Amino acid sequence: MAAFETIKLDKGLYRSTLGINAELERIDPSENYKGTSLEGLDAFERQLKRFDIKIKGTASSPIEKFFQTSDSAVLFPEYVSRTVRQGMENACNVNDLVAAVTDINGLDYRTIEYVRDKTPEEEFEEDVIEEGGAIPEMQIKTKGSLVKLHKRGKMLVASYEALRFQRLDIFSVALREIGAYLARVRTADALNIIYNGDGNENPADVLRSKEENKVTYGDLVALWKELNPYTMNTVVTTPEMAAQIMCLPEMRDAAAGLNFHATGRAVTPLGAKIVTHQFVEKDVVGLDRNYALEMVTAGGIVTDFDKLIDRQLERAAVTQTYGFAKLCNDAAVILRSGETV
Repeated sequence: MAAFETIKLDKGLYRSTLGINAELERIDPSENYKGTSLEGLDAFERQLKRFDIKIKGTASSPIEKFFQTSDSAVLFPEYVSRTVRQGMENACNVNDLVAAVTDINGLDYRTIEYVRDKTPEEEFEEDVIEEGGAIPEMQIKTKGSLVKLHKRGKMLVASYEALRFQRLDIFSVALREIGAYLARVRTADALNIIYNGDGNENPADVLRSKEENKVTYGDLVALWKELNPYTMNTVVTTPEMAAQIMCLPEMRDAAAGLNFHATGRAVTPLGAKIVTHQFVEKDVVGLDRNYALEMVTAGGIVTDFDKLIDRQLERAAVTQTYGFAKLCNDAAVILRSGETV
């Protein structure tokens, strides 16, 4: 009998400081399966195989398969978490906006900021450092305000009797929709920090478009220029404004059109990736994702594992606690087209 088939599963795996995935990997390392038919599966996936639980495809298992034994029931909360994460990754991805992700074990966190004391033009004009001369400084300091963490989530409400015969492939669709919701609100929270700052009096600068409710190619170029010395590699706007940008005469070259028809990937302004979100209303936010934001998380997706294991659904929360902070204040600029002055 293979090692993974003899592991005793209980709720203590979720209480481990490592988390259930890392704890299973510690007990049953994946490297032991190189060259076998189980190569490529992680420790959790090997447990699914142990209990013959199939979560994908037309032959996917019914939900009741998880609850046939007390050991297999322990796997259900992690299946929920993984499927929700998959929905988050498939939806509007906040990773297109953040430069770094910091995971913490508490609720208090103070980040750092980089203080630029000269403009790019002044930096360019700095003299060559002579022997014994002073070297220009870059100041790094902690911010005055703590990063505000928010808890977001959804409550799963269903009876086991109503769902026990449903296939996991179908149930996964509902879980991925929860993930998509979490992705949308998380991205809105990140954009809110760009707009209003992180409590350290650092909202993004605002440019005005030349025409009301309309963005021209010249406006996009001005936005690109305003971000200097940073690179505008991400643009956030609404689907309506994105469509308007795609219809600009300057964006209708043959190669761009062929790429859009072939892949469905939108034409990008000045090489930046377009992220669509209704939070920005009629604005266009240009940013350098390599410098703009830090995301702080207090753990990953959290489920009420006790309820999911013991009560077989009923009511169980799926949540994530996180916050955002600005790293470089000038790495994001807002182009506003709704009202001109």
